[in-house]
Amino acid sequence: MRAGEEVVPYMGPKPPLGIHRYVLVLFQQKARVLAPAPGGDTAASAMRARFSTRAFAERHDLGLPVAAMYFNAQKEPANRRRRY
Repeated sequence: MRAGEEVVPYMGPKPPLGIHRYVLVLFQQKARVLAPAPGGDTAASAMRARFSTRAFAERHDLGLPVAAMYFNAQKEPANRRRRY
């Protein structure tokens, strides 16, 4: 990676109850991608919940991913939360 610009800051997982899978996909861009950034945390959360990586990649001609990884996260019940 030679250069980059953070458009939307990292937002850690905030799963509801149950186990949820989070997927991170890396594409090599052929050109600059002009995508609107959501405004505020609430809008960002709502936009990310309905985000389609496949549709985004097709819309911006990104081709196939060059890397991907996933992890599972689960909300810890209130009675089991760590106290420091």
